[in-house]
Amino acid sequence: MKVKGAGVLIGELSRRTGIHTHQLRYYEAQGLLEPGRGVNGYREYTDDAVRTVAQIRKLLEAGLSTQEIQFLQPCVTGAAPDLEPCPELLDTLRARLRGLDEQIDTLVRSRQVLHDYLDVTERRMSRPAPEPAPEFS
Repeated sequence: MKVKGAGVLIGELSRRTGIHTHQLRYYEAQGLLEPGRGVNGYREYTDDAVRTVAQIRKLLEAGLSTQEIQFLQPCVTGAAPDLEPCPELLDTLRARLRGLDEQIDTLVRSRQVLHDYLDVTERRMSRPAPEPAPEFS
């Protein structure tokens, strides 16, 4: 997003989007937001920045990294956001989905192992304690 003319300062963008200023600076550092600079050196954002921040937040909610979002930004339109078909879009989304599926599979396996440990431990706890061995003098 390039700024043309006067815009809002980072505090106002934060107020409009509900996103802390340090997060907005992070998005800028990641190449997701490109504010202009006023004559005083302050960041200035256009009204389009509100929509861009909304897009970023929704894509982060989908599990995309900031690097993936930056790569996909040319395909992103609308506040929802809507994704326009472009070559990199499907490959990136499919790769991210595969990664999420692998993480889910790992979590399901870990969950089962923990259940198994709990079952074994609870069964051992419910058994009566063994009689102490007799002492020989």
